[in-house]
Order: sequence, then structure tokens, then C-alpha cells
Amino acid sequence: MALNEWLPPEVVNILLVISLSFLIGLEREERKAGAEKYAFGGVRTFPLIGLVGYAMAYLSADQRMPLALGFLAIAGFLLLSYWHKLVTGGFAGVTSEIAGLITYLIGALVFYQYFWVAATLGVATMLLLEMKGGLEGLTKRIAPEDIFTFTKFLLLAAVILPILPNEQFSAFQINPFKTWLVVVAVSAVSYGSYVIQRLTKGRGGVILASILGGAYSSTLTTVVLARRSSHENHPHLFSGGMLIASGVMYLRLSVLLALFSRDLMDLLAPSFILLGGLAICTGWFWSCKSDASSQEIEPHVEVQNPLELRAAFLFALLFLVMLIATHLAVVYFGHAGVYTLAAIMGVTDVDPFILGMTQAAEGVTPLPVAAAGIVIAAASNNVVKGAYAYFLSSRQAGLQGACFLTGLAVLGLTPLLW
Repeated sequence: MALNEWLPPEVVNILLVISLSFLIGLEREERKAGAEKYAFGGVRTFPLIGLVGYAMAYLSADQRMPLALGFLAIAGFLLLSYWHKLVTGGFAGVTSEIAGLITYLIGALVFYQYFWVAATLGVATMLLLEMKGGLEGLTKRIAPEDIFTFTKFLLLAAVILPILPNEQFSAFQINPFKTWLVVVAVSAVSYGSYVIQRLTKGRGGVILASILGGAYSSTLTTVVLARRSSHENHPHLFSGGMLIASGVMYLRLSVLLALFSRDLMDLLAPSFILLGGLAICTGWFWSCKSDASSQEIEPHVEVQNPLELRAAFLFALLFLVMLIATHLAVVYFGHAGVYTLAAIMGVTDVDPFILGMTQAAEGVTPLPVAAAGIVIAAASNNVVKGAYAYFLSSRQAGLQGACFLTGLAVLGLTPLLW
């Protein structure tokens, strides 16, 4: 039988307030016991503050002024507590006083039947109080540039994106919201890879670096591995890593297609997933083959920040250029113009072109043409990476990498058959 079926609702509410407030007070009591000087509150003070909040909300009913005055009164007592800390020379932390204000609000929220909000605030407060050591230790484990990188990601996703209009402009059907959403999606994939690389730096090895690098930029990863192979005599390992990175590229493209074009995903994702899985398995098998060299592999893995704001704006600009170029290619050169543009874009970053195809397929470009353009761009990019591998690697690793990537490019064109 539910508790509120045999107890008055007010009793259940008061018990909930006491329970949440008591848990917060219990955590503060533990800290208080270990403190050398004055510390505010414990297992009695916090439940009393919660009950005051509930009582003031009960007396206020639909009016908010008495509740606000009660909040100010509690804040005044807490201010006196903080002042006492300062004059007694104790540690002038304000955490307990802020927890007291939250406890007051929990009591009020329970009266207004915001039970989920009240419980969430209570649990979150206890977690933040209890995890003091771990949270403060983050400052030693997280570099300032990583915090800045995360802030830039929030700027892209939570500040800029919501204010952009979600409507089409001009004859080229440019949608600012969708344009920036593409930037956020690509940045999120790259940022996730970047975070894992930072966490595993020096421990993951070439294979993990190839997988994570492929999620960020398979072209850049190929260049990095090729340069490393020129002075580390492990051709099987590095050529296999190049193939793995390009396999992950197909998986990344499948994810992006799923986010931005369900129709293109239905056409291409099965083939891309198969190609990606085949490339990753083959690359891993090849990288496991022993090399003649006994030279140890350097643990260093190059990690680059994918969230430079200039790079984000440049990506958005390239995306818009690809939308316009695709529109003009369809109008003036037909299907052949799109295919030519796709082959040319494979020389650089294929993401702006491919994601531009997801938007053009909505009206500018026929769906089969957009799908074929994406296939050609990905294959062209593999050919270019094969050239990078051949010219930047050691002779053996370069030859193996070029053969693998060229073969993957040929296999990547097979979806054109159907």
C-alpha cells in the first residue's frame, strides 16, 4: 500500500522534507566533525531549515512575498554564520551556507508538489558536497586548455545554435540553424575523440590512436602515421593503422548521415558500415603481423585540439560554399558536375561536401545523385590518403598503405553498382 494512502498528504510532504534535509545535514555533520574550528550546521540544523521553508510556503499559499521574506531571514542567519567564520579565523568556505539556502528551497518545492525537482536538488547537493575531494582534484588532472576547449564546445552548441533562425534563405535554400547544427555535430564527434585521446595519451598505442583519429580526421591521422613510420620501422603496424583510420571514417559518415538525412542513410549506411568493418578488421589483422625491426614503438600520440573557433567558422563557410557550388553544378552542369565536384573535394576535407549533400538532397539534388556524390567523394579521399601514405611513409609502409587505401577506394565505389 502506498504511503500516501494511509497518511495525510501533509504528513508525507513533511517526512520527505525531513528526509532530504536530514541527508544533507548528515553529510555536513561528518565534515563538521573533522573541522578544527567553527563549521555551520548538522543533522538538526538542516532539517529545521527545510521545515521552515515548507512552513513558509504553507503560510504563503498563492503569494510569494512571505516565502521570499523567509528566504531572506534564513539568508541573514547564514550570513551571520559566515561572518563568524571570518572573524574566528576558520576556513572561509561558503558551501554549508549555500547548502542551507538550497535546503530552504527544497522545503518550499515539496509544498508546491515539485517532488522531482526537490529530490533532484537534494541528491545533487549531497553529491556535490560529498565529492569535494574528487572535484577539487580535477583541477590537478584537467589542464586549463581542456577546460577552455569544453567551454568553446558549449559556445558552439548551447549559445550560438539556439539563436539561429531555422528557416531557408535565398535561392540556394541556406538554413542558418541546419548549417550550424552540422558544425556542432561534426565538432561533437571530433571532440569526443579528442577527449578519449587526452585520457589515453601515451597508453593507447597506434591502434587506438588510429581508431580515435579516424573519428576526428582520417586524413590527418594518415599523415601523422605516415610521418611516424618514416623513422619507426614497423610498416605492418602503421600501414594497418592507416587502413583502420579510413575504416572508421566510413562509420563516422554513417553516423552523420543518420543525423541529417534518413533517406541517404538508408541508401548508404549498410554499405558504409560493411566497408568500415572490413577495413578495420583487415587493418587490425595486418597491424598484428610482426615486423623485422626490434625497435620499440614510441608511446607518444599527437593530440590536436579539434575545437578551434576559427576552424568551426571555416567549416561553416566551407559547408555553405559546398551548398552553393552543388546548386550551381546541378543547374549548369547536371549530374556530371556533382560527380566532378565530389572527386575534387576528396582532395581536401570531405565532411563539408558530404554534409552539404545531405541538405541538397532535400530539394536541389536528386537523392541518387547525392548518394553517388558522397560515394565518389569518400573514394577520392581514400586515393588522396593513399598518396600521402606513399610519399610520407617509409618505403615498405608507404607501399602497403597506398595499396590498402587504393583498394579501399575501389571497394568504396561498389555502392554505385546499385
